[in-house]
Amino acid sequence: MDYHSDRFDDFSLMIFKKNKLCALLPANVDEDIIFSHQGLTFGGLLLPLKISFIVVSEIYEAIKKYYEKYSIHQINIKLIPSFYFRYPANELACLLQQDNASVYRRDKLYAIDYSKELQIHKTKIKYFNRGMRLGLEVRKEDDLSGFWNKILIPVLERKHQSKPVHTLFEIQKLKNNFKFNIQQFNVYYEEEILAGITIFENEVVVNSQYAASTQDGEKYRALDFLFVYLINHFKKEGKQFFSMGTVSDESKLGFKLGLLKQKEELGCSLYLQDFYTKKLK
Repeated sequence: MDYHSDRFDDFSLMIFKKNKLCALLPANVDEDIIFSHQGLTFGGLLLPLKISFIVVSEIYEAIKKYYEKYSIHQINIKLIPSFYFRYPANELACLLQQDNASVYRRDKLYAIDYSKELQIHKTKIKYFNRGMRLGLEVRKEDDLSGFWNKILIPVLERKHQSKPVHTLFEIQKLKNNFKFNIQQFNVYYEEEILAGITIFENEVVVNSQYAASTQDGEKYRALDFLFVYLINHFKKEGKQFFSMGTVSDESKLGFKLGLLKQKEELGCSLYLQDFYTKKLK
């Protein structure tokens, strides 16, 4: 998290029991409210494999008492999406419910479960096959500047008047530090870059962090081609889930309809990420 430490007032905790580290809570503070870290895609408690519900409940109570000493009046915790679990880990959700914490936000996340048969829509398969006939080429590249400068930044500015969460410097620094966890895949046609997807991965989950296409790429459906290619690529690599992130937004519907349709047609299923808030004494 060091690359954006200037944006957040960190208040993360390391929790020990009998001098042994037993949990981590990545968090930041804003005025008198603790947030399960706003600079991370997911949050909640990080726990070891073998830990009992009783110990997790002790950890939860200790966290609340600790923050109360610093005049914190509220804790907002976003839970880790279930498909990131290596093993079931619902203790924190249970404790929050028992403690009368309330859900103030629920994000829609879309992911493919590789243990199930792929359900890619026939239209997406058609675009992929057409791309193969055209000679579209997928390249994995260490340098992210081509995708960032030629596609991602201009597309976000043109379509949404926004910028990527990471600057090129930040994402390149992250990639250099985590060579095997951040990958850049681009699609080319006759040496012209058409589309790209930035992948964040661990042993279990592949997450498409950024995806964008040029106007020529849209004509050739290069992004659909790349998604289908990567879905099959990571299935062969033995990953358990391919996540395409959230479709939630601030609109009246509460989600982006076009994005929802795209992810469903690529074979994703709906998962929920709950955000809890709890008042302290």
